[in-house]
Amino acid sequence: MITKRKEILAVYEQGPEAVVTLVTTLYDIIAEQQKIIELQAARITELEERVKKLEDQLKKNSRNSSKPPSTDVFVHEKSNPKSRRKKSGKKQGGQKGHPGTTLRMVDDPDEIVLHEVHKCSNCESSLEDLKTKDHEKRQVFDIPPIKLRVTEHRAEIKTCPHCGCKNKAIFPEGIKQSVQYGSRLTSLSVYLHDYQLIPYERSCELLSDVCGCEISPATLIRAEKTCFEQLEDFEQHIKDLLKQSYVINCDETGMRVEGKRQWLHVACTDKMTCYYPHQKRGSEAMNTMGILPDFNGIVVHDFWKPYYKYDCNHSICNAHLLRELTGISENDEQLWSKDMGDLLINIKSSVDKVREISRNLKPEMIKEFEDCYNRIVHTGLEENPPLQIQSKKRGRNKQTTAKNLLDRFIGYKNDILRFMHDLKVPFENNLAERDVRMVKVQQKISGTFRSVQGALIFCRLRSYISTVKKNHLSVMDAIQDAIAGKPFVPTIV
Repeated sequence: MITKRKEILAVYEQGPEAVVTLVTTLYDIIAEQQKIIELQAARITELEERVKKLEDQLKKNSRNSSKPPSTDVFVHEKSNPKSRRKKSGKKQGGQKGHPGTTLRMVDDPDEIVLHEVHKCSNCESSLEDLKTKDHEKRQVFDIPPIKLRVTEHRAEIKTCPHCGCKNKAIFPEGIKQSVQYGSRLTSLSVYLHDYQLIPYERSCELLSDVCGCEISPATLIRAEKTCFEQLEDFEQHIKDLLKQSYVINCDETGMRVEGKRQWLHVACTDKMTCYYPHQKRGSEAMNTMGILPDFNGIVVHDFWKPYYKYDCNHSICNAHLLRELTGISENDEQLWSKDMGDLLINIKSSVDKVREISRNLKPEMIKEFEDCYNRIVHTGLEENPPLQIQSKKRGRNKQTTAKNLLDRFIGYKNDILRFMHDLKVPFENNLAERDVRMVKVQQKISGTFRSVQGALIFCRLRSYISTVKKNHLSVMDAIQDAIAGKPFVPTIV
């Protein structure tokens, strides 16, 4: 320090010009240090935002975000999952009055096996000539050994004695080859692959082990193709019925075709399902699917923006919103998100109770819920004030996740609460999510579709199978009817 003072005094002794030079040098040094400090501060802010973003990603799971359960990672800490459901006080298991599926004896068994008593177990006296007093019955339910049943069709050939014309009887429809598999077996092969999701090779192995028939994967693929072609009119009819429906549920999910990511789109009701694969996720795929462009009812979805390009009413899935609200409450510790989640649950409970006895809520109850909704939104705005710092990048300033979600509750209030005003509208989009779930299971089992045509065949067959199941019909019989050219077609819109 003393040395620096001496140096400064020495400069003063050199005259005014030396002092000016010294001050200029010091000013440049200070300005340079100021720039370094500003750069470091900006870098620190950038790293803090990055750390916050990474921490938020680690905190996300299937319970507090839209991530699927399959992406949840196991942690060393003991997880304590929280549920919004209230305990009913009932014991676990089947409740009183539940019909159950207990195995019961039948009055007319297919076969009776008599086990005779020949001698006394005590004194060993012969009991052959004694009359039977009673029987103790025990029944065994089993399936007999399965083997192929070969039916030979013979068409008579006769020559007319008057004109000499050679006449041959006509074979039944579908009997075209000298040797072929019957409709029941081909239906079973399609059932195994497209309903039970067993791969081609394993389906053939199962048929060989159980039925004793050496069917090839190529034969199974031909059966699928036949079923696919016979269901062309069914698919168009389902689309027409969905266009006329009052409410439909829509969703989309990723699927792999030819090793590349494509998208599976679904539109459904509680009686019908339509799947459609496409390279795109947005409106181009929806237009090609051909349902939403002509739909005038209410579509339930998870706020994927391309749905809003269609001129119909919309309802946002509140199950998605509840998960996002949970994430805001846990990760950002904001009060409004928990209050909003509780409000949505309370409205749902009220709607479920009223739906059993009436078609709508009372106006005063609706007003009370909407007033509470508005108060919570106002609280959210106080917790998330507008950003004052202007970003150097063009466009809008990047907002927090909480503010983005709050803006959705402000701008789409009618779509979020549509289930409260119209009791025909469901609270969530679970119907569509359940329909896409089995297709995701198929992807986990078999991986990618090897061709676009294979994806189209699978989706049309699954549309038919899902529709059949929703109408409580036998899938096996329905597939057989489809192969025969008489597929089931629903009539309820």
